[in-house]
Amino acid sequence: MPDRPGPRGQQDPSGSTDRTGRQAVVVDALLGFAVFAVVAIAIGAGIGGGDLPPTVAYAFATALGLLMLVRRRWPLAVLLLTAVLLIVYYVADLPVIGLAVPAAAALYSAALFDRTRWAVGTAAALVVVSTTARLAEGQDPAFLLGYELVSTVAIMGAAIALGDGVRQRAEGARQRELIAVLDAQAREAESAELLARERARIARDLHDAVGHHLSVVSLHTSVAAEALEEGAVDAPVARAELDHVSQAAREGLRDLRSTVRALRDPGPWSDNGDGVERVAGLAHLDDLVASVRAAGLTVRVTGEGGPELPGLVDATAYRVVQEALTNTLRHARAETAEVVLERAEESLTVTVSDDGTGPLPGGARREPLDGGRGGTGLAGMRERVRMVEGTLEAGPVPRSGYRVRARLPLGGGE
Repeated sequence: MPDRPGPRGQQDPSGSTDRTGRQAVVVDALLGFAVFAVVAIAIGAGIGGGDLPPTVAYAFATALGLLMLVRRRWPLAVLLLTAVLLIVYYVADLPVIGLAVPAAAALYSAALFDRTRWAVGTAAALVVVSTTARLAEGQDPAFLLGYELVSTVAIMGAAIALGDGVRQRAEGARQRELIAVLDAQAREAESAELLARERARIARDLHDAVGHHLSVVSLHTSVAAEALEEGAVDAPVARAELDHVSQAAREGLRDLRSTVRALRDPGPWSDNGDGVERVAGLAHLDDLVASVRAAGLTVRVTGEGGPELPGLVDATAYRVVQEALTNTLRHARAETAEVVLERAEESLTVTVSDDGTGPLPGGARREPLDGGRGGTGLAGMRERVRMVEGTLEAGPVPRSGYRVRARLPLGGGE
């Protein structure tokens, strides 16, 4: 199994940040010196040992210390080499240096760099081999099992637990940092989405409100121009049409000012905090129908939205009627239109139909509600209906005419 290299000059599992390679070498050198010093002191005590000179034992101590210099790059190799050196050391019958203390640094490093299972397995193997060999040599079982084994296991377990605990705390800190970054990104994405929705809503408002009034202005201007054409002055008709133009222009400017106020300060422009402009609502349906009738289209209204209609549903119903009637004026060449409002227990159904041109000769159909060529009327209508979780149907009806039907749940959009 290949060993996992420990990065130098980067954040390591101990939790240090921006640690340079030089700092890591210094820390590892100090740890290696500590391992050498502890083992050397035990060797200097001269307990046990055969005929080999002390320099051999000190060479083992030096090797154990030097292994700490590469513990970050090859933590598993350092652990296994430490275990092998300890076994060879005792096989060579050198002075007693213990088992847990010389191996503690290697066990700690292995657990620190996510080799905890190897650390536990190696520690268990060392304890089993050492205990079995010493019992075979005839050492006192009571002392060996009742005292020394307990202290050895405790030291090894503490080293492994310390390394694994430091690693887990470092991973937890990194995870918290990552979660904070992801949370910030999510907030930014949410803000961008809200901004995009607000822009789309304002675009729909401009299209629905200002576009309607400009359509009315265009129609009345055309009629006034015809009344004044070729010197055949029909002053009363021209004056009436120009009055309609003036009224439509004023209403369009009023809606445009409302939208501009929303761009500058959305708070005062909204009603009940739901972002629904005050001018939009079925309470203004009579004014809308009057402006369409003045443009020459006969409009019948059947039913009503009823009391306590939710603000967003109320505004959506109004905008559906406004857009449908506006497109009837623009594209349908219709004489009559009908608006039907059907209030049910859980929904409001809005139907706008007209008797405009149906399929033309050659199979061509009349222009779609959005006016074709990249218009946004029908798309904006669908977006509004979708906001309240409703459904929209739009298309030609048998024989001739066009129908728009929107079903708006009363609790939609909450």
